[in-house]
Amino acid sequence: MSFIDAATRVGFRTSERPEGRFARTVAADFSKDPTTIQPPTEGKHFAEMQSAPRFPLQLAVSLKSQDGAHAAETRNISANGVLFAMDSDVPVGSMVDFTIVLPGDVVGSLSDVQLDCRGRVVRSFEESGRRGVGVVIDEYHFERA
Repeated sequence: MSFIDAATRVGFRTSERPEGRFARTVAADFSKDPTTIQPPTEGKHFAEMQSAPRFPLQLAVSLKSQDGAHAAETRNISANGVLFAMDSDVPVGSMVDFTIVLPGDVVGSLSDVQLDCRGRVVRSFEESGRRGVGVVIDEYHFERA
């Protein structure tokens, strides 16, 4: 199964663009799009509120925010967002840009697929001496790497 097939199955909504590019935009208002990660509510564990299946995938990424570039590694990816492990903190509410290169063998393609993303930090925590940073993807574009 290709990444696009898997992504469609778990809730990515894509539209074909010229030159083999795909794009998705998500409403920033939580009340308008039930597939976005909802903010934590008292008495509920964060994992219980995640609305899309997670794919454990560890890839090196450079995450760019107002504070500059940060080296990061993906921990898991879903149709809604990405969990990063990193050494520096990016505050909740920050807008970020990042590119993930998905290996061709993972997505069922002869070549790697580049996923250019823009999103916002919705969660930040410390775990095992590193920062966990959860990002909701607001916009993305697929390109062949």
